[in-house]
Amino acid sequence: MAITRSAKKAIRVSARKRVFNMRRRDALRAATKGIAKALAGKDAAAAEKLLPAAYAAIDKAMKRGVIKKNTAARKKSRLAAVLRRTP
Repeated sequence: MAITRSAKKAIRVSARKRVFNMRRRDALRAATKGIAKALAGKDAAAAEKLLPAAYAAIDKAMKRGVIKKNTAARKKSRLAAVLRRTP
């Protein structure tokens, strides 16, 4: 357990940041799962419409430091590749 005032504050700050990071990560996962569900339902048009929202979620997570730059690029690339492969 933290003893000093600064250590106690660090615990509070990290708990607050964790909430924001989890929110970003959940938004990221929800966006990618939405595209996956649309593609599983053979609805490529709906998946195309969800792509900008997924890109935005990925970019926000990268900007906040939840995921790294190359991870964001890889996720975006794979989403685009999946959409290209579907008829």
